[in-house]
Amino acid sequence: MSTADAPIETSSIVALNFTMPPLRVFIDTEFTSFENMQLISIALVSENGEETYFEVDFDDWRCSDFVRSNVIPLLGAYNNALINDAYLPAKILEWLQIVRKNEQYILICHDDVVDWRILERVLSGVPDWVKGENIYYSLSPLLLESFYEKHGLARHHALHDARANAYAYREQTNGTNASPC
Repeated sequence: MSTADAPIETSSIVALNFTMPPLRVFIDTEFTSFENMQLISIALVSENGEETYFEVDFDDWRCSDFVRSNVIPLLGAYNNALINDAYLPAKILEWLQIVRKNEQYILICHDDVVDWRILERVLSGVPDWVKGENIYYSLSPLLLESFYEKHGLARHHALHDARANAYAYREQTNGTNASPC
């Protein structure tokens, strides 16, 4: 029997479940600056409420004045968040595998393409069952403000911002931002 006639091994083929709606996972990152970009922290919050958050070591000299004033003071608030960046890709992929059900695909919802690009870079590319979606125009500004006020949280912390985006997200309906009001 030639290799062309041999049966195809299918045990390693992953079939995406498109019959289930995708799982939305909201991402936010904090980084040193646009000019000398290096990841500082990353948060992922699923629409079901599961979340993960990591901080990594970074070079202080890369930080903009804005980051020094608004991001760095918020770091260290969550125990066990600091991780060696060598382990970060495996931890993120492990978490994504845990939260997805029945081989459903995941939509990484970002309000800025920089967050998606950072995730792609951290993972050295994303699995085929992970897609990105820009949700900037699907975020209710009123709900964003309400979230930060209600919870007394500061902006520019990756976990706070990812939670806020999950809270304020509203699917687009007929080209308009649907609001609960």
